[in-house]
Amino acid sequence: MSWQGRYRNWLAAAVAAVLLAGLAVVSLPAADPVVPAEQAAPSLDPNARPAPPEPAVEPSVELGRSRISSVTDLLRRRADAVQSRDLAAFMGTLDPLADPKFLATQQAVFANLRGVPLREWRYRIDSTDSLTELDSLFGERPPDELWAPRVELSYAFDGVDRAATSRPMGYLFARRGNDWYLTSDTALADRGRKTWRGPWDFGNCRVDKTEFGIVLSHGGNQALANRVAGELDAAIRAVSEVWGQQWTQRVAVMLPETTAELQAMVGTEFAVDAIAAVAVADRVDHDSDIVEGARVVFNPRTASRLSASSLRVVLRHEITHIAARSDTVDGAPMWLLEGFADYVGYRDSGISPREAAPDLAKQLRISGPPLALPSDADFRAGGSRLDLAYQTAWTTMLFLSQQYGEAKVVELYRRLAGVGRVPDGVVDGVLRDVLDTDRAEIIRGWGQFLRKTFG
Repeated sequence: MSWQGRYRNWLAAAVAAVLLAGLAVVSLPAADPVVPAEQAAPSLDPNARPAPPEPAVEPSVELGRSRISSVTDLLRRRADAVQSRDLAAFMGTLDPLADPKFLATQQAVFANLRGVPLREWRYRIDSTDSLTELDSLFGERPPDELWAPRVELSYAFDGVDRAATSRPMGYLFARRGNDWYLTSDTALADRGRKTWRGPWDFGNCRVDKTEFGIVLSHGGNQALANRVAGELDAAIRAVSEVWGQQWTQRVAVMLPETTAELQAMVGTEFAVDAIAAVAVADRVDHDSDIVEGARVVFNPRTASRLSASSLRVVLRHEITHIAARSDTVDGAPMWLLEGFADYVGYRDSGISPREAAPDLAKQLRISGPPLALPSDADFRAGGSRLDLAYQTAWTTMLFLSQQYGEAKVVELYRRLAGVGRVPDGVVDGVLRDVLDTDRAEIIRGWGQFLRKTFG
């Protein structure tokens, strides 16, 4: 089953998404304080020097304050309209002279959000990071003024997200008379300000709620959505049986309908045609154990062909990544990360090692057991080398669980995944601390286990 090795590789998406986070929130300038009357009275000391006159406020400063205030209020009204389902208020924030296609698209986005359970939806602007030289963006019916501050959308799914996640929005604002409007979310793309696209940008969103999560899909993949929703709660419980309950135990699963939507969900670095599912996150705060924007994203074209048992393995594998993400530092050994996720995925699946690891079984017949753990480079390869990397990593964790117990495997993951990219000597030190053995002994015992398991 060639999907085994090719549907994962989640860390790249998590790292790339983390780079998008961290914009500073710029608050509105505070209003001038009201000065008490007694403080405003002139001094009674005849020798006192009069206070210097207050400097005049530059007109450009006043204009800037007004612009920030107006656009901030505009985005607040837009966010309120989304959450209160007020179409008139939502459309009232849009430039009436904007491209009709933009206006129609925005109305469709509003309609597509109707069934999405939102706990939070708000915008933030950074007025200190604004683009200039914008006049060329409008030909006919130009506005009185254009403004392009950096904008972020923060949103959270109700009942799933512990914290909101933030994504960039390439918004361009236009002033006509005294009123500010949103006039485009595409005009700044060539200037490096691209708008993040959510599922609601690609079609009407159907949401299947389960006890522990949601499955967000579209009408064209309803059959797969039903299958995933039917497996989701059991998969979350299965992961918690191994990992423990000290994670949110809430999962959002996304089922994009097109390749373009899938690419928007997982990032451009993925060869999306080769994956069945992937776990992604926008930002991880290891100190607070908060993972923002954690999602399991399926490729319906591939996942729809999975058998019931294979779909179960894939879902549990990806949920394991989400459960362990706050304990996982980028750069940790891939054999540990992927091997552990596969261990949880295949646990109690009824799939035999020969079925799950055919490439490894073939290698055993030809050249005997591996002499080393798979490298990170093996997981970045393609074809049979990638499949073999996953199969060797999984059987390593299977061996460790039988030799040292499942609790020790979990402890090893927490310890080793938490140190990130370190020299082999540090890895060997963790192995000795947790398992009271060394790498050479593990590889030797693993080889014996493979010969016995595969006969």
